[in-house]
Parts: sequence; structure tokens; C-alpha cells
Amino acid sequence: MNKRIYMASPTMHGDELKYIQEAFDTNWIAPLGPNVNHFEEELAAYLQEDMYCAALSSGTAALHLAVKLLNIKEQDTVLCSSFTFSASANPAAYERANLVFIDSEPDTWNMSPQALRKALIKYPDAKAVILVHLYGTPAKLDEIMEICREYNVPLIEDAAESLGATYKGRHTGCFGKYSALSFNGNKIITTSGGGMFLAHEKEEADKARYLATQAREPARHYEHVVLGYNYRMSNITAGIGRGQLHYIEEHIERKKAIYETYQKAFADLPVKMNPYDKDNSVPNFWLSCITINPESDVTPDQVMNALEAENIECRPLWKPMHLQPVFAECGFVTQLEADPKTEETGSVCEDLFRRGVTLPTDIKNTEEDMEKIIGIIRGLF
Repeated sequence: MNKRIYMASPTMHGDELKYIQEAFDTNWIAPLGPNVNHFEEELAAYLQEDMYCAALSSGTAALHLAVKLLNIKEQDTVLCSSFTFSASANPAAYERANLVFIDSEPDTWNMSPQALRKALIKYPDAKAVILVHLYGTPAKLDEIMEICREYNVPLIEDAAESLGATYKGRHTGCFGKYSALSFNGNKIITTSGGGMFLAHEKEEADKARYLATQAREPARHYEHVVLGYNYRMSNITAGIGRGQLHYIEEHIERKKAIYETYQKAFADLPVKMNPYDKDNSVPNFWLSCITINPESDVTPDQVMNALEAENIECRPLWKPMHLQPVFAECGFVTQLEADPKTEETGSVCEDLFRRGVTLPTDIKNTEEDMEKIIGIIRGLF
């Protein structure tokens, strides 16, 4: 069988072992410990803003705590990006919120400000907006933030895919009232599995830690006043994160080089790379994607089948949440206007899903790997 080429797998450097060994040497094997504390501090320092961090077991946990801190309850309306992974929406669903999904816009593939405004006109009492920075590309934050201020609705940033990306010089995750990062195995840096809750106020991060540690009260016995969760990061996995953080800029540069290699190689093909706002944002280039122009006879399935036949990992773009069976009863607001002849309304994110492919963006890909991937794709056109 041919060598396996992964879409995005962990890249270890060796520094991670130093922090893990410290945990073993000091017997900090149980959850929490010095690595957790330092990882929170070091991540906050990396963001270069007065942000407060709580290290958690996953990015999903961070989003759930954001929903809890906003006191979102059953039937409260929450507006969420549709073009994303289900973890963006699930935490609001845990609280039985009324989820309404928002279409994308073509310039970044992220939440459409136009569709968000339409949604807030229809749902002016919405309790939160959950914005995703898709594939490591910052959304149109100025426009989104202005709309949220206008309607007095708090913004939760799902920056799970975009650690290291910036918008007008500021890191994603620093704009919303609360934000979530992910350190899953395929992310820009990893702790194997884990996430980070971000807040602008220390008291808010402390509340998140309290809820994430089973909401235990400061009593000699085990005392619980509210429902808590077992969401804190372990001292071992935090050690991995500390070692990885040293290499985040190196990882981003390698991801950018992969993106630009694809972009150059496909310049004469009827395809487009995932876009970004070059004037205002710098992505972390987490995953490189293409959409195939509608006039082409080549389909995404043909591209994926050809790559998979050579043991190369790839997948479609995210299937929009409003098309997922689990969210079939939820609302959806599109950027597009209805066709006056048919009264049918399409959407930007549905079109992207139909025409898109996520390509291998593993930073361990060699020149030979890239040539092979590119050659297979070019051979189809």
C-alpha cells in the first residue's frame, strides 16, 4: 500500500517531553497542576492582550461554558454559523436553546453579516451569536461586532480552528465576550485533546474554572450549589501544549507554504482556494481547500476518490448545520434572496459544500507528497 498522506496530523518536536517528564518527576499526574497553570499564562501572553484563560478538556467544553455563563436556557434563541463542525452548535443544543443557523458570505466563507442582520431583525431577542472562524480564516469581525453591538447581543467566538490568525493585528479569540480554542490532534497546535476558554475579565475565567471543576464549593467536605462539569485539562496534556506553543509560528508558516503551493499549482485550473480578506486578516492557513467552478465537468467526488485511491486523506467541506438531520427543525437565514420565478432560496454555504474539497495540509508533507497530490488533481482536469 502507498504511504499514507494525512490531511492534518499532530507534529511533535521533543520539547513536549520535557514538560511531561516534569509532571512525572513531580508526580503531578492527576488533573490540574503546574503545567495547566503555566499553559494558561503562556497562551494568554501569546495572544498579547489582557485575556484570561481556562484550560479545558476540549474546545466544545469551552463553548458550553460560554453558553452557561451567558445563562442561556431552554427556548432562548442562539444564532450560529451554519457552515461549521457540529461542535460549534452542540453546546447551545445541550441547553435546549432555539438554534437558528446563519449563512456564509463568499469572501471568507464565514458568517454573513448581511444574513446576521436579517436574523436579528427576525429574532431581536436572541441571547447570543456563535461565530466560527472557518479553516483558520478570520470572519468579517468589524461588521459582525457592529451588528452585535447594535442589537445588544453578546458574541461567542469559536476560534477552535484559528489560533494564531489575526484580524487587523489582533488575534482571533480576543473579540467576543467569550471565546473557545481547540487543541485537538489535527489543530495548529495540539495537546492530544483539549481546549481553552477565553474571557476579558478574570472573574469570568474563574467562573469557568469553577464550573469546569464540578462546581465544588470551598468547603472541607464536598459541597455543590450548582451543577458542575468535569471539564478541566490534565497536567499531562497541558505539558504537551506548552511544548507545542513554542512552534506555533513555525506551524503557521508551513501551513501558509502549503496553501501557496496549491494556489500556484492550480492557478490555471477551474478551481478556487478558500479565500480570505488580504487587507484586514492573516489566517493561520489551518486547512487548504478548493471549490470547483460550476462549469467544470470534474466533481468533488472524483477528486476525493482519486486521492483516496492513493491512500491520501481528504474530505468534503463541512456539511452545513441546517442540512444536518439532528438540526432539521432549526431555523436558517440565508444571505441570498429568493428567486422571483421559483420562490426558491439557495445559500452560499450549501453551494460551497456541493463544490468543495478539503486537501491534505499536514505540515510534515514533503515536496514529493505535494507533487503527488497536485499531480493527481491536475490529471483530472
